[in-house]
Amino acid sequence: MTIAHINRIATAVPPHDVHRAFIDFADSMLPEGTTRNLFRRMSRMSAIEHRYSFLRPIHTPDGSWKDAEDLYVLGNFPHTARRMEAFERFAPQLTKCALDKLRLSDEERRGVTHVIVTSCTGLYAPGLDYEIVNHLGLNPSVERTMIGFMGCYAAINALKSAHHIVRSEPDAKVLVLNLELCSLHMQETQNLEQMLSFLLFADGCAACLVSAEPTGLAIDSFLAVRIPDTADLITWRIRELGFDMHLSGRVPAEIARAMKEIGNKITRGEDPLSINLWAVHPGGKSILDSVEKGLGLPADALLHSRDILARFGNMSSATVMFVLEQVSSHAEAGQSGCAMSFGPGVTAETMLFHAA
Repeated sequence: MTIAHINRIATAVPPHDVHRAFIDFADSMLPEGTTRNLFRRMSRMSAIEHRYSFLRPIHTPDGSWKDAEDLYVLGNFPHTARRMEAFERFAPQLTKCALDKLRLSDEERRGVTHVIVTSCTGLYAPGLDYEIVNHLGLNPSVERTMIGFMGCYAAINALKSAHHIVRSEPDAKVLVLNLELCSLHMQETQNLEQMLSFLLFADGCAACLVSAEPTGLAIDSFLAVRIPDTADLITWRIRELGFDMHLSGRVPAEIARAMKEIGNKITRGEDPLSINLWAVHPGGKSILDSVEKGLGLPADALLHSRDILARFGNMSSATVMFVLEQVSSHAEAGQSGCAMSFGPGVTAETMLFHAA
């Protein structure tokens, strides 16, 4: 049977590191005293050092921060329409950056048969799939698929679709793009839990080529696992002032419990300690700690995930691809691996693979 391979991965982020500026800006929205002090403490414990955004932070003369687009003005945060206008303006720029870094040859461009795009932070039509075809000069008849609003685990679903395509059409070459502008959806709030969720998220894009060519990471199997009675813990809804996210503080504990109960299903009966390569979506430090504890992994098992979290934060669907890119560059032929992402449901989308 034909085996699909992730031949190579390219990643890109916008040029503006906003992590420190965001902490100061968010701090100004919170009431003085316990709430603000706790936010500062949690910021220091987040294990995040950098996050990037299409927004350029400006340090004003009075010592406060603003963004160059005047998108987030206290007392006047933007409506959904303005946020989507920003997505339509900036998402194609980041898309083109990731595609150019993928360095497709003329032959590879002519060979691309399918394009799959994931995003949960913006939409318009004709959309990013159309932009990709035009930018790369792909065959106009290329088959295009949009996977929308699935959150952080969407990249695994896109790889699953690419896997099925290649197995049914061995000559297919599938171009997958995962793009998120998470910084578009910050809300003006004094709710500490909500503000801490904004502390995690950033903008990023990943592109990869999937085909039957036996190079890169060979895809072995997929498994989706839904954790019972957790549907209300991660929600993502379109409202008048952008996309409104709820991320419960109970998520890490539920993931840890699930990993203990179904870890052997995720690894298809194998001892998790026998897996050489782990590419776990770094939804936050507590998420990685929960997976590590739940599966009984050694302290260095999730180093790649922790490194991506520190350098880029949580970029929703693109993030696990950043981890897989790093894993791929360190992998040795024959090593086994497991990729895992979490999202609304709460659902874990998992993929077993090995280095070709």
